[in-house]
Amino acid sequence: MVYTIIVHLQAKPEHVEEVKAKLTEAAAVYRQDKETLDWHVMQDPKDATKFAIVERYEQESSQQYHLNNPYWKTFDPFVVPKLAKRMDLTRWEEM
Repeated sequence: MVYTIIVHLQAKPEHVEEVKAKLTEAAAVYRQDKETLDWHVMQDPKDATKFAIVERYEQESSQQYHLNNPYWKTFDPFVVPKLAKRMDLTRWEEM
Protein backbone atom coordinates (compact mmCIF):
# COMPACT_ATOMS: atom_id res chain seq x y z
CA MET A 1 0.00 0.00 0.00
CA VAL A 2 1.35 3.43 -0.95
CA TYR A 3 1.94 5.74 2.01
CA THR A 4 1.46 9.42 1.27
CA ILE A 5 2.23 12.58 3.23
CA ILE A 6 0.67 15.88 2.20
CA VAL A 7 2.17 19.08 3.58
CA HIS A 8 0.72 22.57 3.19
CA LEU A 9 2.95 25.52 3.96
CA GLN A 10 2.82 29.27 3.54
CA ALA A 11 5.93 31.39 3.12
CA LYS A 12 6.26 34.93 4.39
CA PRO A 13 5.87 37.18 1.31
CA GLU A 14 9.48 38.36 1.48
CA HIS A 15 10.74 34.74 1.44
CA VAL A 16 8.66 33.21 -1.36
CA GLU A 17 11.52 32.83 -3.82
CA GLU A 18 13.88 31.34 -1.20
CA VAL A 19 11.28 28.80 -0.07
CA LYS A 20 10.39 27.95 -3.66
CA ALA A 21 14.05 27.32 -4.50
CA LYS A 22 14.56 25.16 -1.40
CA LEU A 23 11.44 23.09 -2.16
CA THR A 24 12.57 22.56 -5.76
CA GLU A 25 16.01 21.51 -4.54
CA ALA A 26 14.49 19.22 -1.89
CA ALA A 27 12.30 17.48 -4.47
CA ALA A 28 15.34 16.65 -6.61
CA VAL A 29 17.15 15.24 -3.57
CA TYR A 30 14.26 13.31 -2.01
CA ARG A 31 13.13 11.69 -5.27
CA GLN A 32 16.40 9.75 -5.12
CA ASP A 33 15.67 8.23 -1.67
CA LYS A 34 15.18 4.49 -1.56
CA GLU A 35 11.49 3.45 -1.64
CA THR A 36 10.35 6.98 -2.52
CA LEU A 37 7.87 6.81 -5.39
CA ASP A 38 7.76 10.57 -5.87
CA TRP A 39 8.06 13.89 -4.10
CA HIS A 40 5.91 16.58 -5.74
CA VAL A 41 6.00 20.30 -4.95
CA MET A 42 3.20 22.64 -6.01
CA GLN A 43 2.56 26.36 -5.72
CA ASP A 44 -0.88 27.97 -5.49
CA PRO A 45 -1.51 29.88 -8.75
CA LYS A 46 -3.65 32.47 -6.91
CA ASP A 47 -1.42 32.98 -3.86
CA ALA A 48 2.32 32.59 -4.50
CA THR A 49 3.04 32.30 -0.77
CA LYS A 50 1.22 28.93 -0.55
CA PHE A 51 2.87 25.61 -1.36
CA ALA A 52 1.95 21.96 -1.12
CA ILE A 53 4.22 18.92 -0.98
CA VAL A 54 3.00 15.42 -1.80
CA GLU A 55 5.43 12.73 -0.67
CA ARG A 56 4.71 9.18 -1.90
CA TYR A 57 6.44 6.14 -0.41
CA GLU A 58 6.17 2.41 -1.05
CA GLN A 59 5.02 1.91 2.55
CA GLU A 60 5.00 3.77 5.86
CA SER A 61 8.38 2.37 6.91
CA SER A 62 9.91 3.80 3.71
CA GLN A 63 9.81 7.23 5.33
CA GLN A 64 12.88 6.20 7.38
CA TYR A 65 15.08 6.72 4.29
CA HIS A 66 13.72 10.24 3.94
CA LEU A 67 14.24 11.07 7.61
CA ASN A 68 17.76 9.61 7.59
CA ASN A 69 18.81 11.55 4.50
CA PRO A 70 21.44 14.11 5.65
CA TYR A 71 19.64 16.77 3.59
CA TRP A 72 16.61 16.49 5.89
CA LYS A 73 18.60 18.06 8.75
CA THR A 74 19.11 21.22 6.63
CA PHE A 75 15.52 21.55 5.45
CA ASP A 76 13.57 22.62 8.55
CA PRO A 77 16.22 25.04 9.88
CA PHE A 78 16.19 26.82 6.52
CA VAL A 79 12.45 26.76 5.76
CA VAL A 80 10.67 27.08 9.12
CA PRO A 81 11.86 30.64 9.94
CA LYS A 82 10.65 31.74 6.50
CA LEU A 83 7.07 30.51 7.02
CA ALA A 84 4.06 32.65 7.92
CA LYS A 85 2.59 29.81 9.99
CA ARG A 86 3.30 26.21 10.98
CA MET A 87 3.34 23.52 8.32
CA ASP A 88 0.17 21.43 8.12
CA LEU A 89 1.15 17.78 7.64
CA THR A 90 -1.31 14.91 7.10
CA ARG A 91 -0.66 11.22 6.47
CA TRP A 92 -2.61 9.04 4.05
CA GLU A 93 -2.78 5.53 2.65
CA GLU A 94 -3.68 5.39 -1.03
CA MET A 95 -6.64 3.24 -1.99
